[in-house]
Amino acid sequence: MCDVKKEKGFYDKEYSQSRYAVELGEQHAAYVALKNFIVKYRLCDKRCLEVGCGRGFFQDLVEDYTGVDLSDSVRQNLHKPFYQTSATELPFGNDEFDAIWSVYTLEHIPEPEKALTEMRRVLKPGGLIFLKPAWQCRPWAASGFSVRPYKDFDLRGKLVKASIPIRNSILFRSLYVFPRRIVRSFVYVRGKAHTKFAYKQLNPNYDHYWQPDSDAVNSMDPYEAVLWFISRGDTCLSYTNFLSRFFVKTGAVIFRIMK
Repeated sequence: MCDVKKEKGFYDKEYSQSRYAVELGEQHAAYVALKNFIVKYRLCDKRCLEVGCGRGFFQDLVEDYTGVDLSDSVRQNLHKPFYQTSATELPFGNDEFDAIWSVYTLEHIPEPEKALTEMRRVLKPGGLIFLKPAWQCRPWAASGFSVRPYKDFDLRGKLVKASIPIRNSILFRSLYVFPRRIVRSFVYVRGKAHTKFAYKQLNPNYDHYWQPDSDAVNSMDPYEAVLWFISRGDTCLSYTNFLSRFFVKTGAVIFRIMK
């Protein structure tokens, strides 16, 4: 389980050292995707919230911007409204924002469903949400298996490292991901209530940042996000039919909230 106090301390330290996270310049895929989202849905003058704002790379993409982050050390990088808070307890009233985006954040939230519920709560009816976390984080990232040499590990560790190319292969992922999606689709079709947001808990490494997602606390399938929102009556704007949703890949997913 994630230690929230240790998690906050980790990000306070990493952000203050300006070492954590990649600089999201204008050529970065996440920046381009988010900018296209803002332009397409004419959000430049709308009230927007970023959950997990980090250093505020995106704060100037819109005029009316508010950022929230677990770490208070990022405050120095923002010149627009900022709140130090958990994504699971947003300090806003119902129906306050026209749009929300969250980039590379949801995988670091111990209770992602609570965060999604909060985002949905503070969005106005018809509001938009742009989600681009690191989907399907690998459990071996916390120990840096991909980047460390074999000599760092015992026999079991060496076997784990040797298995990574196979486990990362398209065939292996297909055999793991799609059967689960079939089961989850059946649960959604047969269910009479909102689906739960299923995810796999990971053990984050807050002592050494070996590689991206070493600090991830969960591994999520984007298909779960699709089911979660559409089961609540929301519209998936990124994938408009069953087949496209079923074969959703990693990347940004956009929803319109229909309260």
